[in-house]
Formats: sequence, structure tokens, C-alpha cells
Amino acid sequence: MSSVLFAFVILAGLGIVLGIGLAIADKKLKIEKDEKLIKLENMMPGANCGGCGFAGCQAYAEAVFKGNAKPGLCAPGGKTLAAGMSEVMGLQQQENGEEKAVEYKAYVFCNESCGAKKKDFDYKGLCDCNAASMLFKGDNSCKDGCLGFGSCIKACQFGAVSKNDDGIIEVDRNKCTGCGQCTKVCPNGVIKLIPSTQKFAVKCNSHDKGIDVRKNCSKGCIGCKICETKFPEYGFKVDNFLSVAPSETNLSDKNAEEIFLEACPRKIIVRI
Repeated sequence: MSSVLFAFVILAGLGIVLGIGLAIADKKLKIEKDEKLIKLENMMPGANCGGCGFAGCQAYAEAVFKGNAKPGLCAPGGKTLAAGMSEVMGLQQQENGEEKAVEYKAYVFCNESCGAKKKDFDYKGLCDCNAASMLFKGDNSCKDGCLGFGSCIKACQFGAVSKNDDGIIEVDRNKCTGCGQCTKVCPNGVIKLIPSTQKFAVKCNSHDKGIDVRKNCSKGCIGCKICETKFPEYGFKVDNFLSVAPSETNLSDKNAEEIFLEACPRKIIVRI
């Protein structure tokens, strides 16, 4: 037998022995997944959006299985998934308790189109909000407004974010799952998650003084406090020159609401 053939036989024999050894080790050392964990993983939506605070759907399912997270953190799955996960884990959902989940939706706190905004310079870089913000926080004179390049549109896996005919970024609340990915890519924090039950919003994100807002934007909040002082029943508060709407309001008189909305000199308090 030649040395080459002998070496081949030896290697082939070693390969067979090692293969058998690995097969036996795999069978002996294999860790069987718990049936509950398998059920949790199979019911996940597979979006892997990270809105739950974990690396992905599988990581969240494992955290719930180990008791390190509660059902109900998955925005795309919503209440149906939360109920299903609770059932698998033998947990009772608290419909009327203090831990009842609050559903959140994304909202754009800027009411000015890109074409209407006052510019400090003509930006010619990448069509990306974060890239534009690296240069003097963007080309807008208002440094807290929407840059309009649509990074939020690209980040949304559910097609909920778009730009309307006037060039204003909008969120389709019927498609929005509240995963928060659009909020994470917005360098100016213009998109925020708010309770789905919130009735009003102030479509502005600027904390500049009123005199500066008037110079830079035709629709920004000037912090006049009319909403706060003349209509205290609506619960609006002006914080650092910017009016903030309450997350809840029980008022339902439509005529009174119209008077309230019309009282804003900039017409930026809107019904959601």
C-alpha cells in the first residue's frame, strides 16, 4: 500500500470516528427546549424592532419565559400577543388593575413643511436627518424642528410614517405599532410616543423664546400661555417656552373645544 493511500485511509478512519463521536455527543449533550419557550417564540410577530427593549423577538420571548420580562411589551403584537403569552405562562392579565398596559403611538411635533422653513444655509449632503444634523444641527433656522429627510420613514417597518403632499412628515396611527424605531432615529426628537388615548397635541418642538420662534417659523409655539391661563380646565402647561398637552382630558364639549383651539394665536393646538 502506497504512503498516499495509507494516509487517506487513516484520515478517512479518523473522520468516521470523529463523526460518530460528535453525533453521540450531540445526542447526549443536547438541551431540549421547554415547550412553553417554543410556544412563546412561535407566537412572536418576527418584526425584531427592538421596541420591547430586547435584541429581538426571540430574546424577548426568552426573557418572558425566564420571568425577566412581562407580557405586553411587544407593540406590534399588541393586546392579542400579550394575552397569548400570559396564557402560556399561566399569568392572569390585569384588565382593571394598576398594571394595565397603555398603548402608545408615534406623533410628529412639527407642523412646518421643509419648503416653508427658514434656512441658515443650503445643505447638499446625504439625504439623511442624522447626517444633516451633524452640520450645525441642520440647515433649519429652528434647531428643534423636523429636518424632513425622512430617516423616520426608512426606519418604520410597518409603513406608518410618510411625507404628505405639503412635505410634512406624518404618522398613520392605524398602522403605527408604537415600536419607537422612528423616535430613535430622529436627531431632534421631533417624533415622540404618546398615549393612544391622548386627545390634543401641540404641533411644535421648539423651546426657543417667542421672539426667536416668530423669526424662524410661521407656526411654532411662542409660549404665550393663553392655553394655560385662560383655559386651565384643559390641563396645558407651558414648560420652557413650549406648551405641552396633557396625556388625559375628560372634557367633551365640542363647542367649548372649538373656542379653545381657536384661542391659540398660532393655531398649533390640534385634536389628535
